[in-house]
Amino acid sequence: MKKLWPLWMVLAAGLCAACSTGDVTYNPAPQILPGSVKKIAVRPIVNKTQQYGIEDKLYIAVRDAFLSNGQYPIVPESEADGAVYLTITRYLLIPIQYNANLVPTSYKLTVIADLQFIDVKTNTALWDQPNIEESLVFNADTQPGGLTEEQAREELWPRLANDVVTRVIQGFGSVTGATQRQISPDAPSTAPSVNPGAVPLTPVTTPTY
Repeated sequence: MKKLWPLWMVLAAGLCAACSTGDVTYNPAPQILPGSVKKIAVRPIVNKTQQYGIEDKLYIAVRDAFLSNGQYPIVPESEADGAVYLTITRYLLIPIQYNANLVPTSYKLTVIADLQFIDVKTNTALWDQPNIEESLVFNADTQPGGLTEEQAREELWPRLANDVVTRVIQGFGSVTGATQRQISPDAPSTAPSVNPGAVPLTPVTTPTY
């Protein structure tokens, strides 16, 4: 017993030092894809805003981002183990600077989306990631080096697509989303949408091509 006494003293001292310096942290296990998922599909994106047509551009950007990453083959859903299911919930275009005549000279474009990953065999969600947000601040096209709204969207889609790929591959905590408090239902927008606090949609039936 006497021989074990120094060992207990060392362990106790180490524990006290960790507690006093705040080094003890809780690291939850990431929600990564199960090993059974070898191939994935990207379902057509649902657009809950009134900014029609943006879902097609985002779909292309998400598909290209997965192909560029190369970790999972992108296949038709009939051949996939899991499917990416993305819903655009908010599209906000807000003027943030004006000239002397109160004409907007710069804008902030924000797109918010809910992400689910679907088990194709059971058509159920393995996990949900609500309110993934991507924003872009840009000068109006009337300013030097400015952009049109369409050009700003073309810059924003790859950023949002990379967020989606990162969340799917690296798991929970790899991307951050907007809080409910940050998403104001009264914020100026060219495309008002549904309540951002709504429960994520139930997975839909596999589309037929």
